[in-house]
Amino acid sequence: MNDASVPQVPTETIDEAVERLAEEFSFFDDWTDRYQYIIELGRKLPPFPEEWKREEFRVRGCQSRVWLVPEARDGRLWFHATSDAAIVSGLLAILLRVYSGRTAEEILATPPDFLRRLGLAEHLTPTRANGFRSAIEKIREWAERHRAAARGD
Repeated sequence: MNDASVPQVPTETIDEAVERLAEEFSFFDDWTDRYQYIIELGRKLPPFPEEWKREEFRVRGCQSRVWLVPEARDGRLWFHATSDAAIVSGLLAILLRVYSGRTAEEILATPPDFLRRLGLAEHLTPTRANGFRSAIEKIREWAERHRAAARGD
């Protein structure tokens, strides 16, 4: 899964990343503007190669089609994602800001409640919220596998 561009290791904790996202969302007065911001975040996702759109990387539980690809590099997990829906791509961009470039221990030590902390939980349709949770579960599952492999389990 390596590509020529090497992403930067996050300099802030997961909690700090979530707090920064919450601050960014607080600049908008209403949810229409926040949704537009989420869509803009999705438009900034890096290109996603067609060959990664395989069943093994598909995230179930969402109306739209979602792919999430893990990559282990230098003791950290990096994630690449895309969706065929603009708002979902933006939600994936939020997930990547929070989880990509983290160690398995960081991912697993953080309760996956930031959807609520960002105020998104009550503003997403049930299927979008379910898809978002499914993507988080996939990330946590890969983190658990990566941690077990590193320990030799």
